[in-house]
Amino acid sequence: MNRTERLSRRSALARMLVAGAGAAGLSACGSPARSGAAEERRKPNFLFVLADDLGWADLGCYGNAFIETPVIDRLAAEGMRFTDAYAAPVCSPTRSSIMTGQDTARTGIYDFIPGHWRPYAKLVPPPNRLELPPEQITLAEALAPGGYVASSIGKWHLGLQPTDQGFVAPPKGDEGLDALPDPFVQKVDAFAKANPGKQVGPLTRQAVQFMAANRDRPFLCFLSHNAVHIVCQARDELVRKYEAKAKTQETPIYPVYAGMAEAMDESVGLCLETLDHLRLADRTVVIFVSDNGGLIRMFTGEGPRVTTNAPLRAEKGTLYEGGIRVPLIVRWPGTAKAGSVCRWPVISNDFLPTMLAMADLAPLPGQVIDGVSLVPLLKGADRLDRNTLYWYYPTYHHSTPAVAVREGDWKLIEFFEDGRLELYNLAEDIGEAKNLADTMREKAQALRTKLHAWLTSLNAPLPEPNPDHDPAKAAEWGQNPRVPAARKAQPKK
Repeated sequence: MNRTERLSRRSALARMLVAGAGAAGLSACGSPARSGAAEERRKPNFLFVLADDLGWADLGCYGNAFIETPVIDRLAAEGMRFTDAYAAPVCSPTRSSIMTGQDTARTGIYDFIPGHWRPYAKLVPPPNRLELPPEQITLAEALAPGGYVASSIGKWHLGLQPTDQGFVAPPKGDEGLDALPDPFVQKVDAFAKANPGKQVGPLTRQAVQFMAANRDRPFLCFLSHNAVHIVCQARDELVRKYEAKAKTQETPIYPVYAGMAEAMDESVGLCLETLDHLRLADRTVVIFVSDNGGLIRMFTGEGPRVTTNAPLRAEKGTLYEGGIRVPLIVRWPGTAKAGSVCRWPVISNDFLPTMLAMADLAPLPGQVIDGVSLVPLLKGADRLDRNTLYWYYPTYHHSTPAVAVREGDWKLIEFFEDGRLELYNLAEDIGEAKNLADTMREKAQALRTKLHAWLTSLNAPLPEPNPDHDPAKAAEWGQNPRVPAARKAQPKK
């Protein structure tokens, strides 16, 4: 698609947004005019909360006995909790898969933007895209024909800007707050002021405003928190609380990290209260998920250890369960059974087709989607037709370049530096402690064949030998020479 074609498609999508706004009596920026088509009012709203680096084991409803997350735990009790939900090992590829419904091997974004670089490692990773291509159809653009207005609030990490990809900017000033009771607005303002760390408070206020300002039309509020990514930040009151708690309860969890997680939980609570005040809770789908597995410690080895992913193995930046298995909760009033638990494996590129199905919308012409709708699971089915998930992570982070496949309870990881295969039965060994690749060679090779067929089908590039490889310096980090000078940044910490 050339530049002219991309601009033409953008113009057409912008017209859809404006036309949808007009049908609902709204301006293109999402301000309400107290009218709307009955059909649009029947479509569900979406509140999508994306946590940053929150581990599978960091929530009370997933078994954490130290960090207090009463709001998210209640959300799980009111909806469906997924035990085997997955993402990519780091943020940008997961975000690209959520936005497009595509595998990361297809989007070309497999590492965070701009990515890691080990100049003397054994392998040279393939190029990592520095932005979500403009021609990609995003979640906001896919929902636009249904009259939806969408705003991405907080962390984006996909290059360009959300407003270049079909989203509208969050409201400014006090826009929308007149629709909410004064005491609640004061509560939101107090929270915003008391929680500047990781912008938890200010982002929450923006989300509250956006939902209030667009209460008369279908909306997608995509609240993407910076928490609980290190460096840890939390208000003093919560830090003192967990410092005191750590004296009576043995835990490897850093008190500031725990406080940061609880502040995010409070943020979710204010968003849910907003839906209650606006009388939108019964027709708003709430999705809470993390962008990758938990980060135990900075990849450079600096700083404190902040959490544990036990019983899962390893952490963010790896293809072990601790790096890719994430908490996922979906509340869909009237459809998803309260307190239900789903154990069928699902993945982040499933969100776009799921939300389209919920909104009774078809994909746009030419839109390629790799994920599948989770609506059958949310309606009570115990399985999907799809039984295989794949991961593409051909770079260095907390581990070395690798790819993986899960089929049923079986999971295979292939490491490219030495060709090593690791095979695990997750039903019997969730901690991936017993490698069965040597004792079950036929199973391992069958999964490897399927994995490579998937890579070939997507024309996914693989790492190549590094002519500058130096074993003595292989662990050193450097600046990625493929990042243009104007976009250079240090590896994410």
